[in-house]
Amino acid sequence: MKDKWDDLQEKLQENVLEEYSEQLKKEFLNPENIGKIESPDSWTRITGVCGDTVEIYLSVEKEMIKDIKFGTDGCGFTISCCSYLTRTVKGKSLEEAYQIKPEEIDEYFGGLPEENKHCAKLAVITLRAAIEKYRNLTF
Repeated sequence: MKDKWDDLQEKLQENVLEEYSEQLKKEFLNPENIGKIESPDSWTRITGVCGDTVEIYLSVEKEMIKDIKFGTDGCGFTISCCSYLTRTVKGKSLEEAYQIKPEEIDEYFGGLPEENKHCAKLAVITLRAAIEKYRNLTF
């Protein structure tokens, strides 16, 4: 049974999300690739300057990202950035994935708020670290 607090919470959420792009709302409300890969080929965890931590797990086959998952204790912007990033690089070569830039994520979302641009950078840095770790493990 809904009460006044439930109604207030829904209205606040609608108002907060209202000012952001449809892409950002979609990724935040329905993030993809959350979780862990059992026996990943590589994984890494990085904590950003804001205190958010991101983990990325890779399954690699013939230098291609066969599967990718992420976990985070971060905010909605971090979740959205990681969801978009993992969705974008799945099926790409390691080299293609390594080349993605935080600015591409920012552009996809129509410009993240200045105070949240570091979320895209944290996602990219964590992906690159997982790729570097994989490369170091396979040589």
